[in-house]
Amino acid sequence: MSILVTGSAGFIGNALTRQLLAQGEKVIGLDNLNAYYDVDLKEARLALVKDHPGFTEARIDMADRDAMAALFARERPTRVVNLAAQAGVRYSLENPHAYADSNLVGFLNLLEGCRTAGVKHLVFASSSSVYGTNTILPYGVDDPTDHPISLYAATKKAGEMMAHSYCHLYGIPMTGLRFFTVYGPWGRPDMAPMKFAKAIIAGDPIDIYNDGNMSRDFTYIDDIIDGVIRVLGYLPEPVALAPGAVPNPSTSHTAPYRLYNIGNSKPVDLMDFIAALEASLGLQAVRNFMPMQPGDVKDTWADVATLARDVGYQPQTSIEDGVARFTQWYREFYEK
Repeated sequence: MSILVTGSAGFIGNALTRQLLAQGEKVIGLDNLNAYYDVDLKEARLALVKDHPGFTEARIDMADRDAMAALFARERPTRVVNLAAQAGVRYSLENPHAYADSNLVGFLNLLEGCRTAGVKHLVFASSSSVYGTNTILPYGVDDPTDHPISLYAATKKAGEMMAHSYCHLYGIPMTGLRFFTVYGPWGRPDMAPMKFAKAIIAGDPIDIYNDGNMSRDFTYIDDIIDGVIRVLGYLPEPVALAPGAVPNPSTSHTAPYRLYNIGNSKPVDLMDFIAALEASLGLQAVRNFMPMQPGDVKDTWADVATLARDVGYQPQTSIEDGVARFTQWYREFYEK
């Protein structure tokens, strides 16, 4: 069997690839290494896996329909984990078409590949951003997600619906994971932990939005990867629906389809996270307080009860330990 991991040069995709290879799996790693952020960092991640005998690299843009069709015809993966996407809430205000190309057209090409290759399980990345204007915390996977406040969130919501349609039509088991603020070594430089660490070390101001009155369900990368691998081995099934009942948004009565939140389920105030970074780096941040940015949400908090029930997911890493591991890697990688 082989596993196609899209976004294999990305933060989560590369960490998953490394763990699957360590477990003896054969991995096809797809990534186009676009220039949304530092390509050298992406190449450094790939260097960790490219010489492994179980790894096959596919440097392909998912929006390229012919290249995607050829990849599935050639490799015939048994399982697929789709982590490739155009990420970033604020960037979607500047370059909206990139989100349509990657998150909609690219995902459609992937779904078509899964159909033609007879893939046994597709696990795909969604986002906590789909909860949009929801105000009840923690976010429950059964909550409505009909009011996204960024194009990025809208494309991830659309991806969930596209996946269900293919799951219903072709019977391919599909599981969507709504990720909550993942951080750790090899992280994305456009996200707060990397931006803050860089600025604090340089003595530059850090931009703190909504005057610091925000919280995030920061989740350490190792806990995320453990959850993804557990889900990959757990096939969803249709859930019975009583006559006249309203379908549950996170399940399906016609298809082997399931949605889960995947997070730490322990939100951290932004100012407390900054304090943990300062303590770990041994430096004081210069604070630049700013108003809330368009497309941002004030708080996130994942209810992971169904993921814990179904696959035994249980995050283990405290913020203090996770931040310490992150800052150690950051200094080793960027100050060598």
